[in-house]
Amino acid sequence: MNKYLERIRNGVATENPIFILMLGMCPTLAVTTSAINGLGMGVSTMAVLILSNLVISLLRKLIPGQVRLPAYIVIVASLVTVVQLLIQAYVPFLYSALGIYIPLIVVNCIILGRAEAYAAKNPPALSAFDGIGMGLGFTLALTLIGLVRELLGAGTAFGFQVMPSFYKPISIIIQAPGAFLVLAFIVAVMNGAKIATKANDKVKGCDGCCAKCSQTCADRKEDVA
Repeated sequence: MNKYLERIRNGVATENPIFILMLGMCPTLAVTTSAINGLGMGVSTMAVLILSNLVISLLRKLIPGQVRLPAYIVIVASLVTVVQLLIQAYVPFLYSALGIYIPLIVVNCIILGRAEAYAAKNPPALSAFDGIGMGLGFTLALTLIGLVRELLGAGTAFGFQVMPSFYKPISIIIQAPGAFLVLAFIVAVMNGAKIATKANDKVKGCDGCCAKCSQTCADRKEDVA
């Protein structure tokens, strides 16, 4: 497979940040009260992921190792500020809905994890595609969770009524406990389908910390084999 397409497939399926790596749980559980909120947060995070991976990769040989994490945070914070101002100016309803979770993208472990694990060790083009893949995986996961919660909790999808008039919305689904219930249900379906998460799909020599590893688990399994 083309190495650029592999980066996208890796983020969407092989190492999906939500359903496989189980990262970024704070925005995942907090903002997915509707599909549009999940989509908005996902796209915002994807934009920051792509740009931060690209910039960090371009500067990887100039940033001293001792200050790399503070440097990454400064880069990410600058990009998040730009994204936040753009959302506030052009999509005010989404800005109001997402609230504090937009600036909190700065400390999203997915972004800092990809900066440390991939962008700091690979060329700009591959790093940008890694950001695209991880961003798409994050966006799809948040949109799916938001869609399920909105459908069951309000009878709508992306704001449009889709459930019949006799349907009684399950209000708890769009409240805080609903986020845990929906995520747990999706993970249970994945376990039933034998789709392993990083918690139960380690390879030889893996300590479970994906942030320190520049390879995918598929690559590592091939190396071990």
